[in-house]
Amino acid sequence: MNLKSLKAELLLLLTALIWGFAFVAQRVGMDHVGPFTYTGVRFLLGALSLLPLLLIGSRASRSAPPKNWRTILAGSLLAGLFLFAGATLQQLGLVHTTAGKAGFITGLYVVIVPLLGLFWHSTPSSTWVGAGLAVIGLYLLTMTDGLTLAEGDGLVLAGAFFWAGHVLVIGWLSGRIEPVLLACLQITVCGVLSLGVALAIEPISLRGLQDATLPILYGGLLSVGIAYTLQVVAQRDAPPSHAAIILSLETVFAALGGWLLLDEALSGRGLLGCGLMLVGMLLSQLGLGKAAPTPTEPAVPTATLAADERR
Repeated sequence: MNLKSLKAELLLLLTALIWGFAFVAQRVGMDHVGPFTYTGVRFLLGALSLLPLLLIGSRASRSAPPKNWRTILAGSLLAGLFLFAGATLQQLGLVHTTAGKAGFITGLYVVIVPLLGLFWHSTPSSTWVGAGLAVIGLYLLTMTDGLTLAEGDGLVLAGAFFWAGHVLVIGWLSGRIEPVLLACLQITVCGVLSLGVALAIEPISLRGLQDATLPILYGGLLSVGIAYTLQVVAQRDAPPSHAAIILSLETVFAALGGWLLLDEALSGRGLLGCGLMLVGMLLSQLGLGKAAPTPTEPAVPTATLAADERR
């Protein structure tokens, strides 16, 4: 491995660390504001943080303004709706479950994506093995009373399917919409929808927003703005399969953050479940990596782009 690749993979590791600890910020933020308020404010803040990157990119390309505004608006709205559904279910689930468990359950989207891909192409055998291990791990982690799934875990699991659908939508839009523009627009759609629901059903106070300032800043600026920028820079020099595997480690950092900052603890059964889920996710990524496009193909940045808006 050359120095450039090593630097890129270290940046991706830092990105995974930021995203993992974002689950902690999401839980702490809801001590002061409602889930829709937190999601709406942080996503709109995240969209604002991406504007400089969007402006720099447009100046660097020196290209004419895009003419396919119908595709851009329709695609951004569709991606934003999937993003809104996934973020809402995850945020509501975090009211009733731990940051660590939410991180691992959300991470199952990397197994769900290739399974949904059966409708379009064959799935590597390693993905099936990974899916089996992930399901066993999910059972050990979440179902401690027979086949009863706790409310919070169930909401986060449902959200994982929307995250998977979001990845497929982003893949479909690949090459049709400039990635940073798509990211900014879909994040805005999600933020506006979330804040609209918050205004309708949640009490919003200036004091609550002030008390939630640090979690909101972390979720909006660090998790979206800075981490997204790091990802874009790093993936220029990191192999796609390596990038996917490293970014999957956000689940580990979510559990670590919950343990360090929120005193969350997992039983031996839960730890075994997390381990099996992580192995399953990595196997799924390895299976995809064998057939992964080259870094110059549009599927690479847009498929992994979908990962950053989850946090």
